[in-house]
Amino acid sequence: MTLSLGAIVESLASEFKAELVADSQTLIERLAPIEAAGPSDLTFLSHPKYRNKLAASKAACVIVSPHMKAEALARGPCIVVDDPYRYFAHLTQLWKRHHEPVTQAHIHPTAFIDPAARVAEGASVGAFACVGAQAAIGTGARVGEHCVIGRQAVVGAHSRLAARVTLGEQCRIGERCILHSGVVIGSDGFGFAPHAGRWEKIEQLGAVRIGDDVEIGANTCIDRGALEDTVIEDGVKLDNLIQIGHNVHVGVHTAMAGCVGVAGSTHIGAHCTIGGGAVVLGHLRLADHVHISAASVVTRSIVQPGQYTGLFPIDDNSAWEKNAATLKQLHRLRDRLKQVERQLSQQIQLQPEPASTPTKEKS
Repeated sequence: MTLSLGAIVESLASEFKAELVADSQTLIERLAPIEAAGPSDLTFLSHPKYRNKLAASKAACVIVSPHMKAEALARGPCIVVDDPYRYFAHLTQLWKRHHEPVTQAHIHPTAFIDPAARVAEGASVGAFACVGAQAAIGTGARVGEHCVIGRQAVVGAHSRLAARVTLGEQCRIGERCILHSGVVIGSDGFGFAPHAGRWEKIEQLGAVRIGDDVEIGANTCIDRGALEDTVIEDGVKLDNLIQIGHNVHVGVHTAMAGCVGVAGSTHIGAHCTIGGGAVVLGHLRLADHVHISAASVVTRSIVQPGQYTGLFPIDDNSAWEKNAATLKQLHRLRDRLKQVERQLSQQIQLQPEPASTPTKEKS
């Protein structure tokens, strides 16, 4: 399937004021990166550091910002818009809508749906899925193959669950959410009480509440709360292989990259970002608009917005070992420095004041 440039600009006109400097009848067969785009492809350029690739691009058309318009025109056809990256994001959504096969809502004959469950009109349930008692599947929702929807769990309208998603009992997913394969919502939180050299389980009696427009990557796990619910607010984006502990609260439109770990009872504010592999310890609070660099370990609450980094830079192994050994001595060096400062202070206090020079009397 193809789309003309004119049809593309027209379809996105309600969201973007874009200028098409090209033949509107030009057909686009594919969306492609700028260095690989061919004569029937549409691409974009948003960051100035990649502008050296613009002149050599063979794309049929390039989406650019106004300050790159002149360079783009020197190359050939272009679409000029204030935010090319966001425009391209909406373009990918448009492209998927036009090219994704249309499937009719249906319940596969191998799916098990408890008689007490409610599946709304227009919802789909895939092969070998299991929907528990008093669970509810909203209008237009899609439950993939081998999914498990627990007792009294809720899937909101138009949400999509890929294959092998598990939604635990009494957990709720809002509307228009996307959960990728292997996601587990509502597993037990890591709660154990030590006694006589053994661990005694603390039953996790809360659930998980997920807002609208949330996307959760493959094999990410979100634990249910111990007493109250774990909460993921509207618009949150979670990458693959993330662990969210029990009773964590994540504010609206926060995003986390792959392999992030958030320990229990941590409160993360709105519009935060957490880089891949970062760890946030338990019972902390992060203010709104806090940005954590990749591989950092957050050991204290952060009350002011900003970018925070906590990691040991990579080095060749011998230099790293020397630096690590030095770090282990810092505490002892600090104590020695304090002792020297005290001694110097005492010596200064014991020094006699210099005698004043007598002034000569005038004759």
